[in-house]
Amino acid sequence: MKLDLERSLASMREQLASYCEKKKIEDAIVVGIHTGGVWVAEHLMSAVPTTEPLATLDITFYRDDFTKAGLNPKVNQTLLPAIEDRHVILVDDVLMSGRTIRAAMNEIFDFGRPASITLAILYDLGQHELPIAADIVGEQLTLNPDQRVKLTGPQPLGFSVINTD
Repeated sequence: MKLDLERSLASMREQLASYCEKKKIEDAIVVGIHTGGVWVAEHLMSAVPTTEPLATLDITFYRDDFTKAGLNPKVNQTLLPAIEDRHVILVDDVLMSGRTIRAAMNEIFDFGRPASITLAILYDLGQHELPIAADIVGEQLTLNPDQRVKLTGPQPLGFSVINTD
């Protein structure tokens, strides 16, 4: 599978700048979901009209499979500024089932009620189990059922398609 990571990131920056202009979004809060979403968000910050530093979200305790998967040995810190009535741009690396995004939105709403949430995804696998769709997509991918995308980084940012069997 031939994918161009830089092209996908450039497309996301262009889409995001246009989206913010069209929706008149200013001083947005960019929130990256640990870990891959934070890495992608770092590459998108230049396209977003904001004075806020990058915010981060760890959804470990918000996952609906937490009791099945058990405690993730690496829990990261959630760092969010005041979000009440602010525009949030939520960034993740891969959208598969939609469960990670649902967990992220639950956590965001525990901090306050944003004016809006815009979802930016590097790779959309089109295997949604929940009615969640991204506003900004770097690339749509079709993978075999036994394949997943794995982002590596942060420097340099890279990815691979791995087999789960």
